[in-house]
Amino acid sequence: LIIDKTLEHFGKIDVLVNNAGGNDTVDLDAGPEAFMGSLKSNLIHYYAMAHYAKAALIESKGNIINIGSKVCNLGQGKTSGYAAAKGGVQGLTREWAVDLLEHEIRVNEIIPAEAWTTSYERWINTFPNPKERLEEITKNIPLGRRMTTSEELADMVVFIASDRASHITGQHLYVDGGYTHLDRNA
Repeated sequence: LIIDKTLEHFGKIDVLVNNAGGNDTVDLDAGPEAFMGSLKSNLIHYYAMAHYAKAALIESKGNIINIGSKVCNLGQGKTSGYAAAKGGVQGLTREWAVDLLEHEIRVNEIIPAEAWTTSYERWINTFPNPKERLEEITKNIPLGRRMTTSEELADMVVFIASDRASHITGQHLYVDGGYTHLDRNA
């Protein structure tokens, strides 16, 4: 297991960042088997990693940072599996924050909306007019009409993992330029 290899190499685990997954477009028509596959790809491993890292995190009084998505709050259409998985991530964040309080393990979720990553770039390039499609998206991002950068997300992870955030737990932190909560038509 990766947890064992990490402990072998570093001797402890201070932070678990659950971030793997992707919007797989498993919609209502895809069927239960595809839906379960989407949950496995986007949620189940978050639980497994926290389960296997728990003892090490108790020992270090570490923290868990789950990466979520605005899709669970806003919907997107044609993404039933991903939306459900990210809703599950949001629920597990609060559940684990309560469950791990006695061990002083902090658990928080960082929620991007439209973030410029290599996978996002690949996706945008699937459109016939990627530049125009990107402009349609960014015009709906209130703060600066631009995508969140990978560096901005990484900076939030580093901050939440640090002692400077030592009294923050059970929070859903949106790093999205106001996309989720502000009027995008303003």
